[in-house]
Amino acid sequence: MSLRPPTSNQQTHRSEACYHPPTPEKGLGVRILVLFLLPQIGWTVSYKSGDPVTLYVNKVGPYHNPQETYHYYTLPVCRPKEVRHKALSLGEVLDGDRMAESLYLIRFRENTERQVLCQLTLNEKEVEQLRDAVEELYYFEFVLDDIPIWGFVGYMEESGFLPHSHKVGLWTHLDFNIEYNGDSVIFANVSVKDVKPVPLEGGGGAASATGAGLAVTHTYSVRWFESPLPHARRAERLRDYSFFPKTLEIHWLSIINSLVLVVLLLGFVIIILMRVLKNDFARYNVEEEGGCDDLDQGDNGWKIIHTDVFRFPHYKSLLCAVLGVGAQFLTLATGIIVMALLGMFNVHRHGAINSAAIVLYALTSCVSGYCSCRFYTQIHGQHWVWNIILTSTLFSAPLFLTWSVVNSVHWWSGSTQALPATTVFLLLGAWVLVGFPLTVIGGIVGKNRAGNFQAPCRTRNIPRQIPPQPWYKHTAVHMAIGGFLPFSAISVELYYIFATVWGREHYTLYGILLCVFAILLSVGACISVALTYFLLSGEDYRWWWRSVLSTGSTGIFIFVYSVFYYYNRSSMSGLVQSAEFFGYSLLTALVFSLMLGTVSFCASLTFIRYIYRSLKMD
Repeated sequence: MSLRPPTSNQQTHRSEACYHPPTPEKGLGVRILVLFLLPQIGWTVSYKSGDPVTLYVNKVGPYHNPQETYHYYTLPVCRPKEVRHKALSLGEVLDGDRMAESLYLIRFRENTERQVLCQLTLNEKEVEQLRDAVEELYYFEFVLDDIPIWGFVGYMEESGFLPHSHKVGLWTHLDFNIEYNGDSVIFANVSVKDVKPVPLEGGGGAASATGAGLAVTHTYSVRWFESPLPHARRAERLRDYSFFPKTLEIHWLSIINSLVLVVLLLGFVIIILMRVLKNDFARYNVEEEGGCDDLDQGDNGWKIIHTDVFRFPHYKSLLCAVLGVGAQFLTLATGIIVMALLGMFNVHRHGAINSAAIVLYALTSCVSGYCSCRFYTQIHGQHWVWNIILTSTLFSAPLFLTWSVVNSVHWWSGSTQALPATTVFLLLGAWVLVGFPLTVIGGIVGKNRAGNFQAPCRTRNIPRQIPPQPWYKHTAVHMAIGGFLPFSAISVELYYIFATVWGREHYTLYGILLCVFAILLSVGACISVALTYFLLSGEDYRWWWRSVLSTGSTGIFIFVYSVFYYYNRSSMSGLVQSAEFFGYSLLTALVFSLMLGTVSFCASLTFIRYIYRSLKMD
């Protein structure tokens, strides 16, 4: 059962005011815009002995559903009379963070023992809400000096069969263990060692059942420990912390295994294809005189379709839009990986990758407009304005539709993953004021610099009849082959990426990710060249869309793997998590299809120009 946060009209028996979602503050949009445009920099905060260290409460949610999160104050817990929220960056908002000041009084390097936080009287509904949270393994996240602190809301124990015992308890005391070096905070965590949970079935310990409800006293302790680790390396301390399980131990061995298989595959394709081409050139270039039009028409194979192979395809605008958006995401993915290698993303910068992805997507829109409109003009496209509009909406329209559905589900459930109105308008403004204008500018520049389409051979007016093709040369078979091989090259790494995005892992091996990304593109290009050659050797010149679909079908395999991961490799469940997972998995599959389709087409076009230019020159 999914735990719903309390509604605004739900009455509570305590002195603190009920929690309400944060309202937009005056000037908040300006602050978010500044944080949106400027890179996130990790500032060092210095403290003096006795200075207050603010502890922010953030969110709670089911342990197995990382994207189903609610504000901490939606639970019946200690809260200030006036909830004050921290100004967040765009990446933090996108990550579902909703930080608010807590009642915990923590002073730098001052220990505190059994300090009373507050006393609450819980009614029956609030006890039931806490019991549901504990049974669904709800965890909480606090933030102290940009350091996330995790812990479970309560304790649940199942024991015995006959008789069956089911115990549910609430942690009412937290021990904060904070490490420091000089005047800065290095690490912090929370523990409940040697602490007994308060049973939610009745009175006991720090709680007592009365006629008015269940009285609960929340307490906390703070202990400071000196650490030899400098502030610049405190991210290493958090990476070594194991509140969430770690499953990346066999990473290197799996990557080496995939690398060897990919190298063997590429070597096999390149060697075999070069030997076949060498024989073809020797057979076709027997006559030393004459151009492409004078070649013997009695031969068969790819030579005989030289007057049709450069015949422009149908749906030119859509093809060019696919190539343009694919080039944009190739640039975006490369930029994200390079920024990660430079150390711009670490575990202390909440949502930094989200912010960088939004900024780069807007700025690289000029790449999609330029590549799309330039190639569209080269292949004699006439409606270049429509081409620019199609290019700008090819991905943004599915993204907006998917986000609308997912965000509506989050809004209905009260999750913090639902974006505030200010953030929605900010993102729309970024696309309207930055993304779309850059697409138009790139398209105009690409149209003016298009030039002529470089075709080694002339194209006749009347298309040649295509002979019947065997079953293994049909589009579905080529898509199966061209999609499975690149997917097999990244299948191992894909698990770790899913475990990071949809799980609790911290991904740090960006060097390996760059190698796998390069392997993926190389495999896609080589497989596309091989499939294109087999297509042309059967006198079928319809390679334009075939080259895009063959390797672009990798996205289908990625989505099928995401379904397998959801049901067999994760413990995710519920409408909120399912909508988030499958919605954005579809978008991820689309991105991979666009990227690999672009690489596949460019590799095939380069290959075809090479073989026909070599044939004509000899």
